[in-house]
Amino acid sequence: MTIKKVLIVDDSKTERLALSDLLHRSGFSVSTAENADEALSSLAKDKPDLILMDVVMPGGNGFQLTRTLSRDPQFSDIPIIICTSKNLETDRVWGLRQGAKDYVVKPVNGPDLIAKIQALG
Repeated sequence: MTIKKVLIVDDSKTERLALSDLLHRSGFSVSTAENADEALSSLAKDKPDLILMDVVMPGGNGFQLTRTLSRDPQFSDIPIIICTSKNLETDRVWGLRQGAKDYVVKPVNGPDLIAKIQALG
């Protein structure tokens, strides 16, 4: 599967804009959501090829949403990369146990993130 459409789920407008710009410049189509509810609403309308998931968000954290999506047959085929400021090894392990395919710590290194996305495609 070639990854073309990416959904960014992050409550920080600055992060959404920075990641969107990076992905657009690399040829990806991008949609954004600022919380779990918006992400679920977006997923119901248009299924992305990849989700970049923040962890700390109001209303429901990214670990919970990753677990929900990875266990739902409708969405379990969408790879998720956790993209967070939480840089402890226990957080990384927990994120991967929830179903994420990879884990990236902010601030994001653009070339590294693009390489990780391409490796999933």
